[in-house]
Amino acid sequence: MKTLTGEVEHYLELLFPITRSVTGSGNRTTLSALQEVAPLDIIEYPSGSPVFDWVIPNEWRVREAWIKDAAGKTIVDFKWCNLHLVSYSEAVNGLFNINDLRQHLHSHRLLPDAIPYRTTYYKRDWGFCVNRTQMEALETAAGPFAVLIDSEFDPKGSLTIGELLIPGELDEEILVSTYICHPSLANDNLSGMIMTAFLARELISRGRPRHSYRFIWVPETIGAISYCAMNESAMKQIQSGLVVTSVGGPGPFGYKQTFDPYHSVNSLIEEVFAEENIDFITYPFDIRGSDERQYSSQGFRINVASLTKDKYYEYPYYHTSLDNLDYVKAEYIVESLRL
Repeated sequence: MKTLTGEVEHYLELLFPITRSVTGSGNRTTLSALQEVAPLDIIEYPSGSPVFDWVIPNEWRVREAWIKDAAGKTIVDFKWCNLHLVSYSEAVNGLFNINDLRQHLHSHRLLPDAIPYRTTYYKRDWGFCVNRTQMEALETAAGPFAVLIDSEFDPKGSLTIGELLIPGELDEEILVSTYICHPSLANDNLSGMIMTAFLARELISRGRPRHSYRFIWVPETIGAISYCAMNESAMKQIQSGLVVTSVGGPGPFGYKQTFDPYHSVNSLIEEVFAEENIDFITYPFDIRGSDERQYSSQGFRINVASLTKDKYYEYPYYHTSLDNLDYVKAEYIVESLRL
């Protein structure tokens, strides 16, 4: 029988390679796997649906993407690492000289071995992300370069979310939200989506809670906006909760405060850190970050905090291929789960 750490490690290894984005089959596959941990429902919101002043985008699908030099040698391939392709890239099939291709290439300024993570969700464009060695190979190889991106946008697709409602003795709900849209990035935010499933399982195992809980797994920003729009009445009744992100790194614990710094959620988190004798970093509320900006917005005003272990933006491997399973460990996630 697997230990809790062993279970978490299993899902890290299972889910890390999957290509996730704001829409697509990777999100469904991920949520389906997490149903083995907690009994969440998988819900689809149709592409093209208005959600406040946003619109749910067409579903993006990608089958193949690569760059080859004039001799037919493959220099970059989506199959090697799904971060190689800018998420939501449009279809391309043609020959490019290096000057034209360079406009569509992204590398990391400080980490030569890293492949950066880039997206183009709301602007039709395309691109590849490469490490320093691949960039140098492209700069020195003979062109023209053959470029293929076999992708499509389906207007009849959907945006996929996970939801689990746990009724308590009180009707008052506490929100627990995490995001599922990043591909092979372990701390940001495979750690969060896995830990949220195990947190829900733990809560269910303790019997009927005092408060009711609303757990959701959504694509960041557009998913939170869509969920708020589709569940407006219920969400406006919620007063507090957590956004779960970046809970699996080897670095320090911290927490991002709610928009009201005097809210009881902040006091509760600080009390737990104090009880555990943990030095922690306090991050004041800021709209730059994750879905706290949607939940805290004027229409909803939900006080949500984030408990973190190596907070996004703060660790050097953020949004790169080095945010991998060498960096994130199951025991770090279990440590966050216990808190």
